[in-house]
Amino acid sequence: MIDSRAVVDPSARLAPDVTVGPFSVIGADVEIEAGTWIGPHVVIQGPTRIGHDNRIYQFSSLGERPQDKKYGGEPTRLEIGDRNTIREFVTINRGTMQDAGLTRLGDDNWIMAYVHIAHDCVIGDRTIFANGASLAGHVHIEDDVVLGGFALVYQFTRLGMHSFCGFACGVNHDVPPYVTVAGYRAEPHGINAEGLRRRDFSDEEIQAIRRAYKAIYRTNLRLEEAIEKVREMTAEYPRLQILADFLAAPSRNGIVR
Repeated sequence: MIDSRAVVDPSARLAPDVTVGPFSVIGADVEIEAGTWIGPHVVIQGPTRIGHDNRIYQFSSLGERPQDKKYGGEPTRLEIGDRNTIREFVTINRGTMQDAGLTRLGDDNWIMAYVHIAHDCVIGDRTIFANGASLAGHVHIEDDVVLGGFALVYQFTRLGMHSFCGFACGVNHDVPPYVTVAGYRAEPHGINAEGLRRRDFSDEEIQAIRRAYKAIYRTNLRLEEAIEKVREMTAEYPRLQILADFLAAPSRNGIVR
């Protein structure tokens, strides 16, 4: 399953049915699980672990040294889960010792062409990153998040579950769960209602999330008061708990307002 024109380091560990296309390079300390397909002209450096049934398209670069001047060659890692699609010219760097030493991409993500995921980013499951979206270092993105084309996310920023970033927006503050942001300097523009419907949220739950959004963004409540208001709603609508917890968690950049 390995093309004769590919170069695979002897220390790399590939499941027997992994496909590696021509002119791809698999470096030392790379582990690739069963069912993964790697197209031509892909470069994967280690230490990197790639799970089951991924599809990695041509000219992608995975597990390369982080673009961080403080990096001194430490054995940091990249971990990629299962069933991800990684399209052309995607770059994902390993972590640094200034964080946990790990960059991680979860399961079932759709990563389109020219996306960049920098060192120490942690990405959940079922996300969609459209063409040219870029993450600076130390970004945390939770499950079911969508980034529009050429969206830019500032370092140490968090994006909560089911949030949506419009195309070409600059995100330099945390985006709470369920919230849609847009604009060159990202601003809140309601909730990701269509995405929630696709994830089988009921109309009643979506209306409750709208009310929580209004408490945060459309009243004169202080953030602490808005969090308390959301917490009061969680007894009837448990899916609001992740919103309340996100808002109450420590934040380096503050939430988008």
